[in-house]
Amino acid sequence: MIQLSGKQKRFLRSQANTMNPIFSVGKNGMTQTWVDEIVVALNKRELVKVNVQQSADVTVKEVAQYIEDHSNITVVQTIGKTLVLYLPAINPKYAKLSLLVNDL
Repeated sequence: MIQLSGKQKRFLRSQANTMNPIFSVGKNGMTQTWVDEIVVALNKRELVKVNVQQSADVTVKEVAQYIEDHSNITVVQTIGKTLVLYLPAINPKYAKLSLLVNDL
């Protein structure tokens, strides 16, 4: 997990503002495979949103804790039932946001 400054978090939240969630947590809960899929997506996007469905048996805080415990992903923000996740891309080809974040 990366320690982000307030300025970096604000920037990432502003970038995520217009995004739609591409992952969701439902009644099947969370698994390591699910977290691994998020990591694959983050390696290309660097920033994604995850939605916790009404039918889920877990809270948003529990989802955030599970993700941070089982990966290097940083939870930037939680709003209602939505989480904003950040992980710098490994491949320089996809590292756009992380370059901007590092400059802040």
